[in-house]
Amino acid sequence: MTMLARDAEPAREIAEVYPKGMVKEGYYFGVPLLVLGGVLLLVHWNAAGIALVLLALFVFSFFRDPERVIPAEAGAVVSPGDGRVVVVTEEEYAGGPGKRISIFLAVWNVHVNRAPAEGTITKMEYRPGKFLAAMRERASVENEQNVFTLSTDAGEMVFKQIAGLIARRVVSWKKQGDRVLRGERIGLVRFGSRVDVWLPKDAEILVKLGQNVKGGSSVLARWTGKAAMRSSAEAKPAETDANLTASGKRS
Repeated sequence: MTMLARDAEPAREIAEVYPKGMVKEGYYFGVPLLVLGGVLLLVHWNAAGIALVLLALFVFSFFRDPERVIPAEAGAVVSPGDGRVVVVTEEEYAGGPGKRISIFLAVWNVHVNRAPAEGTITKMEYRPGKFLAAMRERASVENEQNVFTLSTDAGEMVFKQIAGLIARRVVSWKKQGDRVLRGERIGLVRFGSRVDVWLPKDAEILVKLGQNVKGGSSVLARWTGKAAMRSSAEAKPAETDANLTASGKRS
């Protein structure tokens, strides 16, 4: 697994999920703990051995990566991660009016992140920062994060992987220029974190504060944007032709 320096570029890795649904990092962190715990139990250091075995089981659970049913409905924007909605607010981004949804991922949640919509990653920016508790509002701006700008059929949206007090590593498996599908795995934040989604003001927000969501399967919003405008524009000439024909002005 290759990692790039924090102060140069966002961490990028090749995504690998093992057959039983766990990111390969789970083996790197969990197996040594499990082996050491087993050795301590063999020499009757029971308390330390049990503690390490339990820690290994927690690590395996943290890196789990279950399959998800991805919604197919047009305009659906899905959650980038598992957790609880802690912010739903109107917010400008790059001078444009819009809405932000923030989701807090506790240590017991799945921490594999997914693309909220289908599109092309036109910009990806790593921002070094603090490690405030991910529940805090300032974490969206001040904490270490990966910021993705995603160009979709509806327009541009933004989503973030944000490090927290315990999670001190944001990992992306994608790069600028990559095409992603709705619900596709895009990265990981280790041990408690936050994900943000920013949408233009015409998006219809469907989740409420305090709601629990699942990455890749829970629909956060409905947004057709440019796609709806194009469909409407294409429909008008056809409607005009039908009206003309019906009135006898065109045969």
